[in-house]
Amino acid sequence: MEKLSKEVAAILTEWFGQDTVVSLATIEGDRPTVRRVDGYYEDGAFYVITYGLSNKMRQIAENPVVGLCGDWFSAHGEGINLGYFGKPENAEIAGKLRTAFAAWIDNGHNNFADENTCILCIRLTDGILLCHGTRYEIDFTK
Repeated sequence: MEKLSKEVAAILTEWFGQDTVVSLATIEGDRPTVRRVDGYYEDGAFYVITYGLSNKMRQIAENPVVGLCGDWFSAHGEGINLGYFGKPENAEIAGKLRTAFAAWIDNGHNNFADENTCILCIRLTDGILLCHGTRYEIDFTK
């Protein structure tokens, strides 16, 4: 397993550095649960706008180990609730998410006045990327 190289980081940013639907797996007890979410990748992490009282966030609070899968990429990571979308500490990433998710962010699906509307950060730990016949086994922790 190799650390995240500049080449692989560039591929991940190209492929996932915009609104991308990925599958997110959490664990409740001994049962995995998978759902599709809109994600945005940056610097070894995926970011998702979600609801703090959702099942996924409850499951992550109990066990932060998650799995993530997108086109030709799968990974493990730690789910971290960054809290309310609108809090000052989240302004920078919230602005990036507004840009990435511009096509749908204000369609009424999200209630940004509700402090339970939060940002989920999935800090990647390891993953496998397949690109043009090459398999990259990535250690994001090094």
